[in-house]
Amino acid sequence: MDVLSDAIAAVRVGQPTSNRLRAGPEWCYRFASYEGAGFHVLLRGSGWLLPDDREPVALGPGDAVLVPHGGAHVLSSTPDGAGAVPFETAVAEPAGRTEFLCGKYRLFHARRHPLLASLPEVVHLPAEVGRHPELRAAIDLLGAEVSERRPGSATVLTGLLDLLLVYLIRAWLDDHPGTGWTQALRDPEVAAALEALHEHPEAPWRIEDLAAVAGLSRATLARRFTALVGQPPMAYLTWWRLTTAARLLQDTDLPLPSIAAKVGYRSPFAFSHAFKRRFGTAPGGFRGLHRT
Repeated sequence: MDVLSDAIAAVRVGQPTSNRLRAGPEWCYRFASYEGAGFHVLLRGSGWLLPDDREPVALGPGDAVLVPHGGAHVLSSTPDGAGAVPFETAVAEPAGRTEFLCGKYRLFHARRHPLLASLPEVVHLPAEVGRHPELRAAIDLLGAEVSERRPGSATVLTGLLDLLLVYLIRAWLDDHPGTGWTQALRDPEVAAALEALHEHPEAPWRIEDLAAVAGLSRATLARRFTALVGQPPMAYLTWWRLTTAARLLQDTDLPLPSIAAKVGYRSPFAFSHAFKRRFGTAPGGFRGLHRT
C-alpha cells in the first residue's frame, strides 16, 4: 500500500505537460489559475515566484516550486511582477541567461485526497547540495529530455513528469515531519489502519475490526487517527470508497454493480445514493461528464 500513490492516482486526469524556456535579462509571465497543479524549476539564473495575495518567493538556480492547488501566480525576473504577460505568449531568447522548466498536471480537485489538500499553496524546495537526490536526478533527466526531444520522448516525458510530482511532494513531506499527514504515514498503528482501508475498501469494516488490525483499542485508534488524518476512520473509509468509485467510473468500463461491489456497497442503489450525496450527480452522469 502506498497512500501517496493512491492520493495522486485518485485525482489524475489526462497527461501532464511541460516546456523549457530561456529568457532575457527582463521577463515576467502570468500563469492563470488552473484545475490541477503547476511546477517550475529554475535551471539557470534567478527569479521570483509571485503568488496572488501571498509573499514573493525568491528563486535561485536549481530551485523547484510546486503550486499544488493551481493558484494564479507570476514568474518574474523582479519581485514586483509589473507588466506580466501570459506565459503562452512567451518568446524564447536563445542567448538568454535565465532558463526554466514549467509544467502542469491536470487534477480533479473535487476528489482531492486530504494528503494533497494539506499541502501549502506554494511548495518551495531550494537547491541544496546533498538534499533530495532523487528529485535532482529527475529534474536533470526531465530538462535534458524536454530540450532534445529524442525518439521515445513522449513516453519518457510522461514517466519523468509523474516521477517529478511524486518527488516534489515526497521532498516536502520529508522536510515537514511534524505535519498531520506526515505523522500519520509514520505512525505504525495509524499507517496500518490506512493500509487496511486502502487495500480492501470493499471489506465490511467496523471500528473494532480496524482497531484489531492496528493493535489498539477502539477509542485510542479513533483519537489518533482523527487527530492525524483529519477525520474519523469510518468517515475516511466512506470518503475513500466513493473517491475510488469515481476513479473507476472515469477510467474503466466496469458496470455500476461491479463498481459498487468493489468499493463495499451491497447494492447499486445504496452506492448511487451515497455517490450522489458526495459528488452531486449520479454515477452514470458522472461517468458521462468525466470519462477520459
